[in-house]
Amino acid sequence: MALKLSEKPRILLVGGGYVGLIVAQQLQKKVKAAGGIVTLVDPLPYMTYQPFLPEIVGGHIEARHALVSHRRHLKDTEVITGKVTSVDHEAKIAMVALDGGTSVEVPYQDIVMGAGANTRTFPIEGLAEHGIGLKTVEEAVSLRNKILERLESASTMTDEAAKRRALSFVVVGGGFAGIETIAEMEDIIRDVVKHNPRLSQSDVRLVLVEAMGRIMPEVGEDQAVGVVEHLRGRGVEVLLNTSLSSAVDGELVLISMKDKSEVDRFEADTLVWTAGVAANAVARSSSFPVDERGRITASATLQIISEEGDVIPGAWTAGDIAAVPDLTGAGPGGFCVPNAQHALRQAKLLAKNLFSARYGNGEIKEYKHDSLGAVAGLGTYKGVGNPMGIKLKGVFAWAAHRGYHGYAMPTLERKLRVVGGWANEFVFGRDIAEVRNLDTPRKAFIEAAGGGKKKEAAK
Repeated sequence: MALKLSEKPRILLVGGGYVGLIVAQQLQKKVKAAGGIVTLVDPLPYMTYQPFLPEIVGGHIEARHALVSHRRHLKDTEVITGKVTSVDHEAKIAMVALDGGTSVEVPYQDIVMGAGANTRTFPIEGLAEHGIGLKTVEEAVSLRNKILERLESASTMTDEAAKRRALSFVVVGGGFAGIETIAEMEDIIRDVVKHNPRLSQSDVRLVLVEAMGRIMPEVGEDQAVGVVEHLRGRGVEVLLNTSLSSAVDGELVLISMKDKSEVDRFEADTLVWTAGVAANAVARSSSFPVDERGRITASATLQIISEEGDVIPGAWTAGDIAAVPDLTGAGPGGFCVPNAQHALRQAKLLAKNLFSARYGNGEIKEYKHDSLGAVAGLGTYKGVGNPMGIKLKGVFAWAAHRGYHGYAMPTLERKLRVVGGWANEFVFGRDIAEVRNLDTPRKAFIEAAGGGKKKEAAK
């Protein structure tokens, strides 16, 4: 049975993250009134507000509250849960792989490439087997539960080597994601240790590994140095000019970036990788030009451009998947940095430009946005940032961080759920409850049904 699709002229949104969700919200009713349809395609049925992933790890908010359901909030949008595998813009057709292994051709009039970015990794032996990223809510939940499980298990271990391994936590990457993650990990670990008399904070080892000579390029050098001192004061080992060269069997080998000599070698059960992002692979499988970093080439009007620099009619892009010129001159290499601040604002302008080009007077504007600065949460009542050029740290930066992201979280319903979580934590304290066996949810049932006895009998 074929997938039922609307026969109306279609604006196809590839990706349901920041760009896809905002563009759909802005266009769905207006396009419907004009006789067309907005169609959104994404492998997941929700948008993830990624700045809240470290807060999920720290236990401040419920994981599902960092998600925005496509179907609930895009009622006038045609939603397809699937993966765009190729785009033929000359034929105006996208191939979409659906659950179950089937594929469908989706014709379109205009297309918006907004599939964002994935975790960028390097060919480090053992990384794929032992590491975990922090780009998805599933990773955040899994990391939180693993931290709690390792702490509880370590508290009953009698083998000192196994205990050291269980209580060693490593984050690779000193950007905003890595710094917020290691800070939240330290915060929740300290809280859990306080509640477990068999553990001591001195038993725990937290290591941050950064290949460059400084962390957090989004803030000034003095603030970056201050964050390093702050983390070290909390017991975190911050290793600059250092990289991970191997993680085979959970044995981590760290080397100096200066002379490639070995800096340290130790075992750790928890290895978090936050060392950068790469444009979604769908960019290369489309018929659109990409730059050396795999990003789709774009003009300042958020239209996709050819290798010669000409606008490709009916093709638009924004967010992490796009190489959008930064007209302020502040972006590295002349392009906008891949962050939520740019993605949200680009999406709003893209929606206006696209509608004007297709249904309006044809007037389109260029994207130019002066950064509002950046703020990072470093755990409860701790933070750092430079919003509007004002340098903040401590509780003021933490409040600015929560204020900005609470405001930026899409939809009022989701904002209230997040704020409600913060309010609950303020009254009742941090939730340190662990959920086990998420990877094997049928374990208890199998044991109850005699699965274990049958296996023994089979032997």
